Amino acid sequence: MQDTRIALVQMQAGVGQIEKNLLKIENFVKEAAGKKANMICFPEMSISGYSRKAGSELAQKLEERSVASFLLQLARDHKMVIIAGLAEKNAKAKPYITQVIAEPEGILQKYRKTHLGISEQPYFTQGEEIQAFSTPGAKIGIQICWETHFPEMTTILSLQGAEIIFSPHASPTMVGDRRAIWLKYLPARAYDNAVFMAACNLVGEGGRGRHFCGGALVIDPKGNVLAEDFAGKESLLVVDLKADQINRIRKQKRSTMANSFYLQCRRPELYKELITKS
Repeated sequence: MQDTRIALVQMQAGVGQIEKNLLKIENFVKEAAGKKANMICFPEMSISGYSRKAGSELAQKLEERSVASFLLQLARDHKMVIIAGLAEKNAKAKPYITQVIAEPEGILQKYRKTHLGISEQPYFTQGEEIQAFSTPGAKIGIQICWETHFPEMTTILSLQGAEIIFSPHASPTMVGDRRAIWLKYLPARAYDNAVFMAACNLVGEGGRGRHFCGGALVIDPKGNVLAEDFAGKESLLVVDLKADQINRIRKQKRSTMANSFYLQCRRPELYKELITKS
């Protein structure tokens, strides 16, 4: 990993207001570029707006030029990795909840949410692959909202080499205090797996009766809060991630338990229950 400056966005995304949402994304990218960010992450379904029942109606084909080409051009123009969410059309079934990764070199990658919330399952298709992505400067993983409650997933991403795990959310106000909830478990995900955890949430009225509480939070590989913003309004949080915080844990030869990379000491042969459905 190289030293990397990331930007996290709290954004109000109107359901079905794709052009308006893309314009907001463009403006946030320009703001982040002015602050010399290398990567920017937007919340879950920030392009389409978050709606379970309207997922099929809002779904976009990534193969079509519009959204994909817009994000790629934006990434090229500002030399920035852009991570943004949408409902992705699925020709054979219900749509996916997808986070796309647009890179300055013209590469478009995507992650499809593999662990759907209970209320999402009737409306979306789950993805089938947990994957870390190589990008300029760092290897990244994505855990979308509900997925951060599955520690095995964070561990797999770390074992695949992920150094930064982005966690875009569409978490409504009714769930509770977003900061208090995140601080129950995101520091443990970061500390146990020697990764940076970077979470951001939709904010404000999303349309169709949903209100989102916002929030942006970065945890370092030692489980410490590096930066946060819970002002409850649209904002851009820019944070410098120092490569040495990960490299000294992952690459160091050690004879003591100080600064341990715990995953090196796993005993997978004892973990059979983890892959057995009860």
